[in-house]
Amino acid sequence: MSEIMYIFPGQGSQYKGIGKDLYSEFDVAKDIYDQANEVLGYDIVKLSFDDEDHKISLTEFTQPVLLTHQIACLAVFNQLTEDHLKPKLMAGHSLGEYAALVTSGCISFEDGLKLVSRRGQLMGAHGEGSMLALPLNYQQSSSLAEEYNCQVATINLEQQTVVGGTESNIDYLQEGISKLYPKKRTVKLDTEGAFHTDLMTVAAEEFKNTLSETNFSPMKTPVLSNHSTEVHNESGCDTADLLFHQLYKTVNWLGCMRTSVNYAIDTIIEFGGGIGGGKEPSEKRPNLEAITKKNFRGFKHEISYYAAINTSTINETANSLGNA
Repeated sequence: MSEIMYIFPGQGSQYKGIGKDLYSEFDVAKDIYDQANEVLGYDIVKLSFDDEDHKISLTEFTQPVLLTHQIACLAVFNQLTEDHLKPKLMAGHSLGEYAALVTSGCISFEDGLKLVSRRGQLMGAHGEGSMLALPLNYQQSSSLAEEYNCQVATINLEQQTVVGGTESNIDYLQEGISKLYPKKRTVKLDTEGAFHTDLMTVAAEEFKNTLSETNFSPMKTPVLSNHSTEVHNESGCDTADLLFHQLYKTVNWLGCMRTSVNYAIDTIIEFGGGIGGGKEPSEKRPNLEAITKKNFRGFKHEISYYAAINTSTINETANSLGNA
């Protein structure tokens, strides 16, 4: 019997046309999108599929778009597998943690949408500074970031971190690294601010009000916290606090994946989003696959990796695992 972990990607995995294939083929996906329209008060279907006003990559809209797509992918997958598969563990990268919490039953889909909608609004409104991806480990990145008054925002791999800071400090840091490590390539990310750093403290404080009004229920499946790298308390009693800290503290994806090894995970399914060239959902590939596989190779822990990000991959994965 496989020990399965479900994972959900974060921002950067949105694209124009996301979910269009699911909506046209599966009533259960259409129901998810229709529900999202009612909760959000705007046409997320039109925004996701057509994006006429170029809003899909604005944080305020990106987050509800991705959460809706992730839950729609999961709903279709569950229908095709007749709910036979039960994950042992779940995790999500930044925004993806909310999809994991919805899936676990800790928060309703409606409350999840309200949370990520407000979270996106606040992150966009208070967004300042920028983010820089570094091919360095946490210790090296942290030391350099501190020198330039920046902070580590994300730890993706043993040798890949993302730092955030003001525009000028990030520019100075990038220049300093190019002199120190002339053969290493740094990449400035296209974000509305330095997410998961102290520059998001005001957003986090305001978000605390929304979290305090949300009902967190007991979880059917453990969910890893980006902030602590351990699972949320099964009762949901610490979830609001963990999500508050997640907004302005480091997202430790490497740590989450390391913790998952303790659960003897041997199969991972990634739900929702998509990256890569091509305009159609069928041409996209899973966002987290490369870094997750690389992490597990580093742990010397073998896994089987599956995607559920469009109709073709959902069907393939359901056929492979649904009959296992």
